[in-house]
Order: sequence, then structure tokens, then C-alpha cells
Amino acid sequence: MNSVPHEDNSVLPPASSSDAASSPVASPAGPKRMKPAISGWLRDLLVSLAVSAFFIIFLYQPVKVEGTSMMPTLADQERVFINKFVYKLEPIEPGDVVVFRYPRDTAKSYIKRVVAVAGDRVQIEDGVVFVNGHRMREPYVPDAYEDVRSYPATVVPAHCYFVLGDHRNLSNDSRDFGPVDESFIYGKAVFGYWPVAKLGKLR
Repeated sequence: MNSVPHEDNSVLPPASSSDAASSPVASPAGPKRMKPAISGWLRDLLVSLAVSAFFIIFLYQPVKVEGTSMMPTLADQERVFINKFVYKLEPIEPGDVVVFRYPRDTAKSYIKRVVAVAGDRVQIEDGVVFVNGHRMREPYVPDAYEDVRSYPATVVPAHCYFVLGDHRNLSNDSRDFGPVDESFIYGKAVFGYWPVAKLGKLR
């Protein structure tokens, strides 16, 4: 939203009669007072734009979700912010919702949830996910969205991640295109901002 510059509507004290006789016309002070106000407003605007550009380019990027493979966590047309810098400071972990370039067409981007990392042994039996022999707790997958597909036991390769959509019976994910190389992952979905009813941190 554009800011409106604040006008200082101050007044000058009335002139005495002697002053009025010697100086019948007062010098206009308005334009001179406006110049510092305008320059200050422009400076603040430029700083705000620079800070916003820094955050968008280097830290956060707004993205629109297309499709239903991450429901109910993320719905079609929902807007979220992704953090593009976080994985330079911390590792990708199971449970993270990540955005990555689709391995079969890098012009496209997908958003999925990480369920296993490099070195993990992942297996799916009739839709139930096991990682290193332990059944995963997945409260983000409602009963209505569960799937019955199986996936053979596989060790996730180095520098790769096994990703799944929360809407298991509608998701094209690592069960179809295999583990995703970390070089394709470019952000972590961290905050939903539209619709307002779902405003907040993603889990």
C-alpha cells in the first residue's frame, strides 16, 4: 500500500503593526518546508523497496499452489511464502514441506513433504509408510486421503530426499519419479498468507 506524505499544517505567528508597515507581504514558507518532507518520504520509500526486494530475492518468495496433491495442508490456489535461504543454515528434515524443480521437467515446480532423507530405508506397504523399519506417524494425512499403493524397500541415495504429497491418492511424487536430488530443492514452505482463514505457519 502506498504511503501518503504527511503535510505539516503549521502557521506563522501574526506580525506586529510595525512589522506590517515595513514588510506588508510575508515570505511564503510552505514550499521550502515541503522539500525536506518530500525528500524524506522518497528516502523512506526507497529504503522500504530495497528491504522488500532483498527479502523477496534472497530470503522469501511468494508462490501459488496449483493442484490438490497437498490437501488438506495446502489447497489449490492457496498462497504461501517459501524460505529460499533456510537450507544454507540447516539440513532438510522429514516433515518439511519443500518446493523443488520437477525431475522430469525442470521448467515445472512441485511442492511435497519430505518423508525420508539420504541413507534412510523407505518402504510403503498398502499405503502405510515405513522408514528404517518404523511406521511413520502422519497426522497430516486424513483417512479419506490415504492410498493403498505399495513401494518396494529402497535406500534413499546420497544427497536425495523421498517426498510424498499429503493427498496420497492424488499425488504424483517419489513413488512415481523416485527420490529428489537436493540440487532441485530450492525452498521450504513456511507460511501461508492466503486465504486469510489459513493465515499462519505451515506444519
